[in-house]
Amino acid sequence: MPYVEAKQRTRLLNNFPDGPETPGELNFMLSYICREYMRKKQRRYQTFNDIIGALDAAKLEFYRRVVGPYEDKAIKRNGDIYDPSEVE
Repeated sequence: MPYVEAKQRTRLLNNFPDGPETPGELNFMLSYICREYMRKKQRRYQTFNDIIGALDAAKLEFYRRVVGPYEDKAIKRNGDIYDPSEVE
């Protein structure tokens, strides 16, 4: 469980559109959403698998849409460590 003070939790949950400001707050928000989903579903493997699958998919989508393009620009700016023939 992410350790975020009760006052911060209230602020985060009441101002969700503003979003978290620290890694701990981000962890809390993600954990809270997963917990609420689990509370609405049966406590069973399928529910756990759904949550883990959604988190993995969100992580992969974030990497594909945000991190990958950022890294591509950094490679163009700074040069690549890999020879193109090594990665194709």
